[in-house]
Amino acid sequence: MQKSLHIDPNKCTGCLQCEMACSFENHGVFNISKSRIKVFNFEHAGRKVPYTCTQCAEAWCLNACPVDAIRIDAGTGAKVVHEDVCVGCKVCTIACPFGTVNYVAESGKVQKCDLCGGEPACADACPTGAITYVEADWTGLDKMRAWAGKTDTQPRAA
Repeated sequence: MQKSLHIDPNKCTGCLQCEMACSFENHGVFNISKSRIKVFNFEHAGRKVPYTCTQCAEAWCLNACPVDAIRIDAGTGAKVVHEDVCVGCKVCTIACPFGTVNYVAESGKVQKCDLCGGEPACADACPTGAITYVEADWTGLDKMRAWAGKTDTQPRAA
């Protein structure tokens, strides 16, 4: 069975270790602007929630790419951007309903989570277990819906 990232927003402290690990793993620098995972700050609710590509079964980014630069890794099931093929047209960024495919101005290409070849640096770096790499049997869309349900920011009745 394939594995995927599982995010428990209730365990996230907003330490940004996941972002730092991702940027170092993929770019060799500690620079959160280069990270493929982001921690969203629900300021009014006082919550932090990590989010990244959910490796959707639907793979709208993959299907939208006009040059077939996004392909499925046979080992991990991740939808991986092949930079040598990517022309930087950004169609995949528009196709992704979650905004997790990003254009990188320095390279003129796009980037998205590739699960670090099966050893996600973000999960390894997370000190609270908010990000884990587990066996998964649900699609990206279902994951996003589940995360959205856990991040209810509506005020509670007293």
